[in-house]
Amino acid sequence: MGRIKGANPLELRRYLSLFRKWLWLIVLGALVVGGIAFLVNRASTPIYRSTLTLLVNQASGNSLMTDYTSVITSQQLAKTYGELLKKRPTLQAVIKNLGLNISPERLAGQVTVTPVRDTTLITVSVEDADPPRAAAIANELGKVFVEQIQEMQRSRFSSSEGNLAEQLQVLKEQIAATQSQLDAAKAESSTKPDEVTRLESALVQYQNSYANLLKSYEDLRLAQTRLTDNVTIAESAQPSVAPVRPQTFTNTLLAMVVGALLAAGLAFLIEYLDDTVKGPEDIDALNLTNLGLIARLNTKNSDERLVVVNDPRAPTAEAFRALRTNIQFASVDRPLHVLLVTSAGPSEGKSTIAANLAAALAQAGKRVALIDADLRRPSQHRVFKLPNHSGLTFALIQDKGELNGSLRPSGVEDLSVMVSGDLPPNPAELLGSNRVGRLLDQLQKQVDVVIVDTPPCLVVTDAVALSKRADGVLLVVEAGKTRRSALEQSAKVIQQVGGNVLGVVLNKYSLKAHGGRLDQTFADARRS
Repeated sequence: MGRIKGANPLELRRYLSLFRKWLWLIVLGALVVGGIAFLVNRASTPIYRSTLTLLVNQASGNSLMTDYTSVITSQQLAKTYGELLKKRPTLQAVIKNLGLNISPERLAGQVTVTPVRDTTLITVSVEDADPPRAAAIANELGKVFVEQIQEMQRSRFSSSEGNLAEQLQVLKEQIAATQSQLDAAKAESSTKPDEVTRLESALVQYQNSYANLLKSYEDLRLAQTRLTDNVTIAESAQPSVAPVRPQTFTNTLLAMVVGALLAAGLAFLIEYLDDTVKGPEDIDALNLTNLGLIARLNTKNSDERLVVVNDPRAPTAEAFRALRTNIQFASVDRPLHVLLVTSAGPSEGKSTIAANLAAALAQAGKRVALIDADLRRPSQHRVFKLPNHSGLTFALIQDKGELNGSLRPSGVEDLSVMVSGDLPPNPAELLGSNRVGRLLDQLQKQVDVVIVDTPPCLVVTDAVALSKRADGVLLVVEAGKTRRSALEQSAKVIQQVGGNVLGVVLNKYSLKAHGGRLDQTFADARRS
């Protein structure tokens, strides 16, 4: 049956748990970066901005000026003037008039000229550490520029007026000379009529040219008197009360957001580089079966360690019963008589898992024998409060095909325990001998299930040697400690000798970190 698409509750809880796990780092990142930004902004010199507004008018006047301005509209002039405002001549004049001790390049960096879109307005903004000086520079910049534009306009009229005046003077002299020649020709009787006619015609032409040129001259003078300023100051700059930068509150807030994002990115990187098994999804990624999730137990207290017996209503006890059921289903095609429990490394909780699983099977009506085959660091005698003598070592050394009292009552109905006994100098050779096989055969005649607690399989070879004699192997991993590579290697070495890895138990699984109840979390994991 295909997996139903949609939100996975386990995944959602995992992401939420990761957020809670790294919330301290996110908050710390926000506070540190925000604090640095706050101190830097407080130490920075406040900068104030004053803005002047200029109005660009289309030039008025005679046809000469109309022809000039017909090429460029007022909006185009506004853009052109915006560029001229920041040119060196204008800036040098402002520096000279105000007595500023700065270069034109530096002043240009303080000035921002912006033509207002779809209007003939230009805004001139000046930024400076001194509010009155910023306003003075902006106003002086506007004043100087208006004067420069007026001077440019006057220079155009002056040039045209001078040219017309020179031409009028030349025509006036030509008219006077022609008139003198005509008077002299008329006074002499010998003058031919054709010469008089020629002089009269020339005089008329000069007089007509003079009249036309004089009219143009008078029109130009009239246009000059009617000329309006092409650029005017629409609004003067005023000293600003509040600085435009630094904006301490805004910058600090943005810095806190950036700090939080950087911290979240760091947390994501740490989680990405973390190779430990943290949840069921890590087990699934290795193509191994997740058989159970067990919460952290207080292993220092033997009563709390055997939670299935001493607190059967606890959620963790229910998790062990769920583990019992899952193991039975996992071995439905192959009768499970001998179950070996091991882990990749030490202190991952395999002995506690073995003890509680044995008790859970016994409570289900199975006759169970629990063997402590960890002949290096045995612990089952402490769990069940039994003396650690005449145990597995004694039974293997005797090798009489009889248990000889090595199997003892545990205090739990239908559950017997074989402690490790005296620690031998050669545990690997002893556990790898055929005596173990004969002992297991003898135990299977007396009980339904034999659970063997073995040392870590990647630390010593004891568990690997025993795995081929078991019907199934249960791998115990500690959440957040066991590396995925170690779990994968553990399964591989067991399978290489012919062992049957039933699945994995995720021990010391944090309920608070992953949210909710353990049974619900495990149910979500099974559905996923």
